Amino acid sequence: MIKVQNLSKSFGSKVAVNDISFSVERGEVLGFLGPNGAGKSTTMRMITGFIPPTSGKITVGGFDILENPIPAKRLIGYLPENAPAYTDMTVYGFLGFAAELRGLYKDEKKKAIHRVVEMCFLEAVLHQSVDTLSKGYRHRTCFAQSIIHDAAVLILDEPTDGLDPNQKHEVRNLIRQMGANKAIVFSTHILEEVEAACSRAIIIDRGRIVANGTPEELKQKSDLAGAVSVRVLGMSAETVRQKLNQISIGRKAAIVKEDVTSVWARVYPQANSRNGDLARSVAEISAKEGWKIEELHTEEGRLDEVFRSITLPDTVKEESK
Repeated sequence: MIKVQNLSKSFGSKVAVNDISFSVERGEVLGFLGPNGAGKSTTMRMITGFIPPTSGKITVGGFDILENPIPAKRLIGYLPENAPAYTDMTVYGFLGFAAELRGLYKDEKKKAIHRVVEMCFLEAVLHQSVDTLSKGYRHRTCFAQSIIHDAAVLILDEPTDGLDPNQKHEVRNLIRQMGANKAIVFSTHILEEVEAACSRAIIIDRGRIVANGTPEELKQKSDLAGAVSVRVLGMSAETVRQKLNQISIGRKAAIVKEDVTSVWARVYPQANSRNGDLARSVAEISAKEGWKIEELHTEEGRLDEVFRSITLPDTVKEESK
């Protein structure tokens, strides 16, 4: 449904997007991640035809966004950054205006408004003017206009920005449900949203794609993935570390925390070790040494760690080691 090929965008000497390529199929929810200024919003604006690329090609539903913009844009629902809306209109009036822009009139228009008002929980503010709305309701109103024509492709720039925790949960569920038969791209700074709603994620940094995969695949890039954490009672940290470093399938052992009664240690796996082998090895050496173990578990990878390791400037990475 969306195909991006060798896409670049420069503003003068500033390269905002640098030769990126990816595709999004129907039934897929793609999370678009990256630090501020990475090129997320610029990419989304080019996909929607809001700004032209410097080079590269974008097709939506098989239509080139530059050569056949009208049929391409008919397929797109777009929630821009900061959720702009006409503030002097009521919510109902704004949604009616958006419906008519999408070619919906009379009964079709009324049904579409009713559907999105119910989906976005806007009943309480339907006849308020947009300028009187809270940030959360304004964002939901703009989200509603993006889905009013039941588009096959949704481009959502931070769709949960300004929402409270309950509203965020509702929007994530809505995106996940709609993703069953649409192609959805949404940008976010909230990593838990990727795990909650996305079937795949792309991390973009300084205009380039630096990671692309399912949330599970990305978590496997974490240094923590497959590591074994153990809490030992009544032993010195150095003794625990030395013994754990003797495990052949371990890459290194480190002390996480030490207090007067216990030591928290972590063993990181070799690249070729199988899942579960490292935990067994830690349990075996603990039994051999007669350690009193209060806790032992295998760590999952963490998206926040992957994100930081990929997107931090090299100088900061060196300082944090």
